[in-house]
Amino acid sequence: MYHKRRYKPIFPNKYAGDPTNIIMRSSWETKFAIWCDNNSNIISWNSEELIIPYISPIDGRTHRYFPDFKIVTSDKKTFIVEIKPKKQCIPPQSKRKTKQFLIEASTFLVNQTKWKYAREYCKNRNWEFIILTEDHLFAK
Repeated sequence: MYHKRRYKPIFPNKYAGDPTNIIMRSSWETKFAIWCDNNSNIISWNSEELIIPYISPIDGRTHRYFPDFKIVTSDKKTFIVEIKPKKQCIPPQSKRKTKQFLIEASTFLVNQTKWKYAREYCKNRNWEFIILTEDHLFAK
């Protein structure tokens, strides 16, 4: 899934940021960027331009969360959108505490914390926070 690349928008005037410096970190993000760029109901969008501070449950320190997308629709609604594999949205399951399980558990815990802060950030602005998985991106 990981593939870092630049994205060049078809409609750079819709991009809220520097349209010459849009970095996609996955093919799924690229798919969503194309959808934002081409969707006439999206009047403004950007990728990883917003910073939401959060306190990590791993080290107790403040970190910076850059949500994947911020979009504004033609009816003036604002959404923060995170693109994630479904497996990172549910607690990992394992009968043994392997190194891989500990990595997955840590990732899940940090993601849940970031999303908690993002929901609060959005709530305070009357925005909505959405997590999209492969179920949404590849629905038939």
